[in-house]
Amino acid sequence: MHKVYLLTGSNLGDKKYYLDKAKRSLDKGIGTLLAESSIYESEPWGFVAKDTFFNQILLYETELSPHKILKIIQKIETQNGRVRLNTGYSSRNLDIDILFYDNLTVNSPDLIIPHPKLHERKFTLLPLSELAPDMKHPILNITVKQMLAQCKDIGTVSELPRIF
Repeated sequence: MHKVYLLTGSNLGDKKYYLDKAKRSLDKGIGTLLAESSIYESEPWGFVAKDTFFNQILLYETELSPHKILKIIQKIETQNGRVRLNTGYSSRNLDIDILFYDNLTVNSPDLIIPHPKLHERKFTLLPLSELAPDMKHPILNITVKQMLAQCKDIGTVSELPRIF
């Protein structure tokens, strides 16, 4: 069995609904949910948009390969209205990123693990630090907690109440 950390995000429509729907679809498609972070609200990163994002980290146990997980994720995103424009970052109903898969590194044209921008994004590192503060990045060789301390992202990221 393998452990995979996923980041879910949404900044269009009923954002909480899309995160919950993603979790239900992932539960059916990739394995057993072991843990989930709080939901965080953050400013868009890498582009300008009027709507903030909701983000959450999910930890799954799976038997699937990283590429099989990617195919399932892309299908879930498409089913939830995601349109890939290949013109940079944009607003979306649902986005799911593979952050870590065990301690594995993957560098293929369609998939890079660990996520290549993980260490640059506070909206990713804050919820990830809830679940795995001492997990080491297999390339940078520093922990999630250390990445968060070194992160230069100045965007606003705030934890939403659990009852939300």
